[in-house]
Amino acid sequence: MYLKKTNGPRAVTLPDGSVLTRADLPEPATRRWVASRKAAVVRGILYGLITRDQAKEIYHLSEDELSEWVRATAMHGIEGLKATAVQRFRRQDKGEMYPD
Repeated sequence: MYLKKTNGPRAVTLPDGSVLTRADLPEPATRRWVASRKAAVVRGILYGLITRDQAKEIYHLSEDELSEWVRATAMHGIEGLKATAVQRFRRQDKGEMYPD
């Protein structure tokens, strides 16, 4: 078996005991960003599998977009990364009430 040379670790152990590997990250050509793919990138950054700069380069993300993913995950978990929840969470973060 041939292992491709990479800069940095190939796998990291998460606090819950699970292992996150580079193979668990989304493909570099990803165009449809669902919450689970965003969360995998954020976990990869937070636990040292890849750096922020590597993530921006690999996935063609802006600093603002990546920062928003990290912030949303920290405040609301994976639910905060869902496109359908963005407006609801933004209103809550600002302290506004939203109609039911």
